[in-house]
Amino acid sequence: MGMDEHTHGYIGNKDDYLKRLRRIEGQARGLQRMVEEEKYCIDILTQVSAMTKALQAVSLGLLEEHLSHCVVDAAKAGDDEEAQRKLREASDAIGRLVRS
Repeated sequence: MGMDEHTHGYIGNKDDYLKRLRRIEGQARGLQRMVEEEKYCIDILTQVSAMTKALQAVSLGLLEEHLSHCVVDAAKAGDDEEAQRKLREASDAIGRLVRS
């Protein structure tokens, strides 16, 4: 089985991630309603902040899964090149999270 064919680390927590993402989807719909109803700007910003934190929590969880499964699996397999590639992917993802 090739590296890209194995199951990803988060699969065991897939239901948890889906539940979190559905909650975030609901928050996005709530934000749309707040704008449609012209709610107070600060209240909308508070909800945006809550949604941002929820997305960050999902991102950090997936990043942890990537490091503890994908990177570790490649290292255990003795595939240094693949492990380095997986680490670079993680580093790039961290960079995108920090800039966002």
